[in-house]
Amino acid sequence: MLEPFLGTWKLVSSENFDNYMKELGVSLATRNVGGLAKSSVTISVNGDVITIKTESLFINTEISFKLGEEFDEVTADNRKVKSIITLENAALNQVQKWHGKETTIKRQIADGKMVVVCTMNNVVSTRIYEKV
Repeated sequence: MLEPFLGTWKLVSSENFDNYMKELGVSLATRNVGGLAKSSVTISVNGDVITIKTESLFINTEISFKLGEEFDEVTADNRKVKSIITLENAALNQVQKWHGKETTIKRQIADGKMVVVCTMNNVVSTRIYEKV
């Protein structure tokens, strides 16, 4: 079920990302940079360890994890969170928790594209990636 996610993806569209970052508590300066970043995401697997590498002109991040196991993550906007990622209904569902807050990042493949829906409270951002 992970196979469709594997490979490198390039961001082609982003809706409401600034409002999502604002809801996360990201500073204006960081939001301005984040909004400009046309990131690429590479998803790979080695045994039961999945790696998601995100690269842009401004910042690169990499997380490695096992499905269903909580891990520590430092996000691109420098939040220190506890994350857990599961694979359910052909979607990679990530939950990040920090300081009593929570956000979800849902990755799905639709029509050959990776659709990433980021949700915090009532703020939803949809980002579309195409395979490179």
